[in-house]
Amino acid sequence: MTQKIAVIRGDGIGPEIMDATLHVLDGLNLGLEYDFVDAGLSAYEKCGELLPAATMEAITQHRIALKSPLTTPVGEGFSSINVELRKRFDLYANVRPAISFPNTKSRYENIDLITVRENTEGAYIGEGQNVTADGETATLTQRVTRTGSERIVRYAFDLARRVGRKKVTVVHKANILKSTSGLFLKVAREVAAQYPDIQCNEMIVDNTCMQLVMRPEQFDVIVTTNLFGDIISDLCAGLVGGLGLAPGANIGTTAAIFEAVHGSAPDIAGKGIANPVALLLGAAQMLDHLGKLDEARRLRAAIVATMRDRDHLTPDLGGTGTTMSFANAIAAHIAA
Repeated sequence: MTQKIAVIRGDGIGPEIMDATLHVLDGLNLGLEYDFVDAGLSAYEKCGELLPAATMEAITQHRIALKSPLTTPVGEGFSSINVELRKRFDLYANVRPAISFPNTKSRYENIDLITVRENTEGAYIGEGQNVTADGETATLTQRVTRTGSERIVRYAFDLARRVGRKKVTVVHKANILKSTSGLFLKVAREVAAQYPDIQCNEMIVDNTCMQLVMRPEQFDVIVTTNLFGDIISDLCAGLVGGLGLAPGANIGTTAAIFEAVHGSAPDIAGKGIANPVALLLGAAQMLDHLGKLDEARRLRAAIVATMRDRDHLTPDLGGTGTTMSFANAIAAHIAA
């Protein structure tokens, strides 16, 4: 049975790492079909729209999209295309695993944690932004709802139960932000009580950042609000070697978009040296979502084996390989 997915090749290094990722996926013989659609700067240059209707229709129809990094033109359209996609499709759960890989520049070797970030509300969304006429005062609205809090915390606990995790850490700033973060924490406690098999602890966000640096092994699943999750998930990427190893899944009830979370890196675009691992790991999350668990396991194992053997690693990982030679090495490990 074939599965058609929307594929957004993206901007900058996006097309290079997408080609590499699809090459590896093809080696898994998954029966995937690709519907190539545009978004971002490439779409804007073609048709004057950052998110063309055809792209939105494809995601709606297929319910699954694999996305390379996008560039949002300065001063045009949305403040962030990624934020707009999350809003349009109500992709409320952002799932960011951070796992140690061999032969990286990381200071740690035993990281295995997941950040679950609320994706559709809070300060990060930038609602109600305003600057006074004299330019002296800026304001925005931070809105946190019971519904949004409940569904993201429940997603985190369900994820922990599904994949065999033992602990969920609820990260907040309720000691100061007593209304918004306070509501999130209150709802989190109510949800946690319904999962007696999963250990739950609470941690203030600034202490969380310190503890992640000092003793990251104490964390398993982290669940938090949008802005805190944005910061924490990048910190976690730094623990395992950087954003080149950081995938992200954006999950809603009717659609899901899987991606590399790093930028489009225009400074190295076209040089053939971009690291495709983040997008490949995003593709592995996509396979998990599609129920292709064995294939996802094989893909991750091939990435680990390739990095362990230092087989055609790209320059950011200390090698001299190219984007495609790295992908070919991963594909060879899959076929072995």
